[in-house]
Amino acid sequence: MERRERTRHLIELGGLVAKAGLVDLTHDDRAALYGAFLDLAERLQAPDGDGARLLWRRRGQRAFAAEAEPMP
Repeated sequence: MERRERTRHLIELGGLVAKAGLVDLTHDDRAALYGAFLDLAERLQAPDGDGARLLWRRRGQRAFAAEAEPMP
């Protein structure tokens, strides 16, 4: 991956962390966020990891779709 592409990708991922409210909920505690991500990675490696991934994906798709809808 090219350096600019990688930088953009990392910025977008950081934006998702902020968009989900995790920065505020953890009071910008990087260790807490990292620990949470480690838990997520562990969960994805578990036997039911594919089910969790599918559930999270659907939830994220619904949230993106709701944000894209025009406000009344």
